[in-house]
Amino acid sequence: MDIEQARAFALTLPSATEDMPFGPEWIAFRIGGKVFMYLPLDSPEPRIAIKLPPEMGLELRERYSNVCPAWHMNKVHWNDVYLDREAMPDVQIEELIIKSYELVRQKLPRQARMQLLPWRM
Repeated sequence: MDIEQARAFALTLPSATEDMPFGPEWIAFRIGGKVFMYLPLDSPEPRIAIKLPPEMGLELRERYSNVCPAWHMNKVHWNDVYLDREAMPDVQIEELIIKSYELVRQKLPRQARMQLLPWRM
């Protein structure tokens, strides 16, 4: 998967939007105003930053060399996933993007969730 494929996939998710919160080198993907994925455009290697529960991030970092912890912000665990087909199949990367999307969607206030387009896994 490359940067454009990751971007296109994220935008297929219901109610997903994108903006550039940190200047032209970052794209943030949001649902209900909350970020579920960052795409750093200035990275020497193509990667995405996604939210994952701590235990899932740890398990993935043990299994895949292309998953690295990125940072902790507001008690949220962000993980960098390098877009390397040899290290992880595209379908696995898509599943991680969906996981991050769902994690954010579930934490939105009920009224905000009700205003979003329907979503089925």
